[in-house]
Amino acid sequence: MNTKLLMVSSAILMAIGGVLLQFLPHEISNYLGAPASGTSHLFFQLAGALYIGFAMMNWMAKTVLIGGIYARPLAMGNFVHFLVGALALLKYAFASENAPPVWIAALIYSIFAVLFGFVFFTHPLKTGKTDN
Repeated sequence: MNTKLLMVSSAILMAIGGVLLQFLPHEISNYLGAPASGTSHLFFQLAGALYIGFAMMNWMAKTVLIGGIYARPLAMGNFVHFLVGALALLKYAFASENAPPVWIAALIYSIFAVLFGFVFFTHPLKTGKTDN
């Protein structure tokens, strides 16, 4: 599997989400119908900081060999993030009557969870080079 593409795409996705949460907490809370309190905006900004941190980590590790025992903490962190996020989004989507954006987010998170699960639980393929 091409883990560079996976790492770059997850980094871009998380960077976009992080920047939006960091710089537009008022607008996002209004869109979601959350109470407009300083505490909710603080939590949106903290979540944005987490996403930006994860995005930087994935971007900087895009050329690292990942899978099996290689970069195991990186693969596990991404797998757990996307799996737990997908489960939470799916739970909310099934409970809501009209939530197309949540279904889209749940689908994206589920795809990334499956891909990072595959990377975590399998060994990386050899590049075709022989060690002589």
